[in-house]
Amino acid sequence: MIENLRHIRAFLTLARVGNFTRAAAEMHMSQSALTVQIRQLESDLGATLFDRGKRRVSLTQVGQDLYGPLERLIIDSEEVVSRTRDIAGLRRGLVSMAVLPSIAAGLIPAAVQRFTKLHPGIVVQIRDVVTAKITEAVKAEEVDFGIGGRSATERELLGATLFTDRMGAFVSESHPLAKHPFVTLKQLSETSLILPRHDSSVREIVEAAFKRENYPFTYAYEANYMSTALGLVEIGAGVAVLPEIATGSECSSKIKCLPIRQPELSRKVEVLQRRDRTLSPAALKMLEIIREIAKSRFGRR
Repeated sequence: MIENLRHIRAFLTLARVGNFTRAAAEMHMSQSALTVQIRQLESDLGATLFDRGKRRVSLTQVGQDLYGPLERLIIDSEEVVSRTRDIAGLRRGLVSMAVLPSIAAGLIPAAVQRFTKLHPGIVVQIRDVVTAKITEAVKAEEVDFGIGGRSATERELLGATLFTDRMGAFVSESHPLAKHPFVTLKQLSETSLILPRHDSSVREIVEAAFKRENYPFTYAYEANYMSTALGLVEIGAGVAVLPEIATGSECSSKIKCLPIRQPELSRKVEVLQRRDRTLSPAALKMLEIIREIAKSRFGRR
């Protein structure tokens, strides 16, 4: 294909210049090499493209008919090459990811800010969805990668640990538990809880822990968003069990995050991608930045 494109460029140059010597000089090749390329093109197409005169060559009718389509072919091929180089060089393109809402709010904004400063021509798309939706989006190739949890039964996906996300108990500064350095699962079972919705990985972890330790529990409110849960905490409506990453910008100074002990609750946050898909340079760069920020904030935990 590349060789054919060279032949087509030789054809277009000779057609424009009308002379083998000048066309060869313009293309920085010998006249004999140019002649060979034109003959090979004519052989491939099965038609004579030029009438050869003593001093000048001119297009045959077939050559005239082919000039426009072949010129467009070269223009299109150059556009493809240019676009590919731009994508490989991180000058244009798209990065899409599906991310747990808590991670999307607490980690991704800093990564996007750093990435877009370095590569302003690349569009970044973020879906903040629960774990099941992340898995679906990655498997369906609707996003480049996901950040969440991976079921052990998901054989189509590769998972690489990003960090371990601990759960914390968020209480208002006036709540009786606020004076404690940490809270236990037993203490949480004795208070009204504010929990994420049922399809949340946090909710699954909390309910599994209570069941495993055989502690009863009640929840006063169920919230779709961390900001809603924290708002309820601030007015004293209950204790929210959320990822410690929620201590970011959405968390009021009137709210304390207490470590949960006996047992500690945590989840492994992973980068998810299809086994059979190679990530684009832009997606790889975005992941590199996300990993750097996660390491600076969470270390090796």
